Amino acid sequence: MGFRRGILFVLILLMIGVLAACGNGDAKDASSEDTAGSSDETVDIGQISWAENIAVTNMWKVILEEKGYNVEFHLLDMGTQMAALANDELDVNLEFWLPVQDKNYLEQYKDEVDFSEEVWYDNAKVGLVVPAYMEDINSIEDLNGKEDLFESEITGFEPGAGTMDVTEEMIVEYGLDYELVPSSEPAMITEIQEAIKAEEPIVSPLWNPHRVFAELDLKYLEDPKKVYGETEKIHHATRLGFSEDFPEIDQWLKNWKMDDDSIGALMSYIAEAEEAGEEPIVGAEKWVEENQDLVNEWLNE
Repeated sequence: MGFRRGILFVLILLMIGVLAACGNGDAKDASSEDTAGSSDETVDIGQISWAENIAVTNMWKVILEEKGYNVEFHLLDMGTQMAALANDELDVNLEFWLPVQDKNYLEQYKDEVDFSEEVWYDNAKVGLVVPAYMEDINSIEDLNGKEDLFESEITGFEPGAGTMDVTEEMIVEYGLDYELVPSSEPAMITEIQEAIKAEEPIVSPLWNPHRVFAELDLKYLEDPKKVYGETEKIHHATRLGFSEDFPEIDQWLKNWKMDDDSIGALMSYIAEAEEAGEEPIVGAEKWVEENQDLVNEWLNE
């Protein structure tokens, strides 16, 4: 009997071990199921190499990844982003200007892209700028007859941007004998910086919010025909079906609001990070950490 009891005891221990192992496996699987709902989901965000766009895309990357989502950036010009949203190849575009700058995209894709009615920044401005020392150039109309001074060129940024399209319309509207020369926003800003350093003439389309106005003495030219509009508002856009696939994020984006101080501080932190040789995300992390109360308002926390 002692031998049989010993065998029985060993069998019981083995059964307990097997059940424990199965239990641990179930717990592990359950834990994985609990976390997979967010951490395995990727949000594809369009990015443009504009200072404010780099700032807000990195800010949302920090916020969403803290909530367990993966965020992938896709550096695309505005026209390509709109097409990608329409084709379900992109989830979000965080910067869409109305009523003037991006109206053509709204008309083209209104049935294929979800353009949010919510505004995250309501004090934007767009127009032509020149260095403040150009005292005789104060209106777009003043550019007529000054072609030699500017070599008949308006220094622009990425082709396909709504403001570039509006600038082409402005050239026609004002009868200017100028060519709009495309490049990129960083290249345009560098040309403006170099022109001011040499106290040379230059004219470019620019916008607020932009940190360059805190760094350089520039002035907007009057636009009596209102080709650039007056106050612009910045919205976001998503692919159709995004609100069903990501209802939580969809609501957070609709809650999102920034003013001059908040967007200015964010852009400054991004600039400081880049000047220190760090990635923009470092500046965004710092801003989010210091502005958690505002972020929590967007997240309803």
